[in-house]
Order: sequence, then C-alpha cells, then structure tokens
Amino acid sequence: MSKIWDEREKSLEEEYFRRKEQELIERQRAKRAEDEQQEEARKSAINCPKCEGTLVGISHEGVQIDRCNKCNGVWLDAGELERLTSQEEQEGWLSRMWRSLDAK
Repeated sequence: MSKIWDEREKSLEEEYFRRKEQELIERQRAKRAEDEQQEEARKSAINCPKCEGTLVGISHEGVQIDRCNKCNGVWLDAGELERLTSQEEQEGWLSRMWRSLDAK
C-alpha cells in the first residue's frame, strides 16, 4: 500500500513541477514578445532634431503633430500648419494648441 502512495506522491510532484515549468515558459514568452515590441517601437521612433529626444505623435484639432518627450518641442510635417491655420475660430490656432498641450 505504501508503494501506491509513493507513486501517487511522485506523480503529483511531477505534475506540480511540469505546471511550474509551463508557467515559467509562458512568462518568458510574454516577456520576449514585450521586449520585441519595445525594440520595434524604439527602432521606428523618430528623434527630435533639437535634443535627440523621441517624437511622440499627438492629435490636435484633427491634425497629427509630433511632440518631443524631453524638450516638449512641437514639430509639424508638410501641410499640417496650413490645416491648423485654415480652421476659423475666435482664438488663434497657436493659443488653442498650447492650451491643449498644457492639459496633457
């Protein structure tokens, strides 16, 4: 009878370690996938021309503009300034942009 219990205990122990190894493998896969995503994002990031920070795309009044995460400089691509200035409102587009950037 003791042998049956020993085999059962050994079987449960092996199952426990197999489960733990599987959990570890899944965590390592998830970490590797996250690291690959971060590396891809780093490779595709655009550096700020002023301070070598990273430009982050933000939307302002429906126009996608780039803002530096270090110096907070704002960079516009071709045609973005024209789209911002063509919108008619009481205030100037620059005032509206600074107010929206301060809110973030």
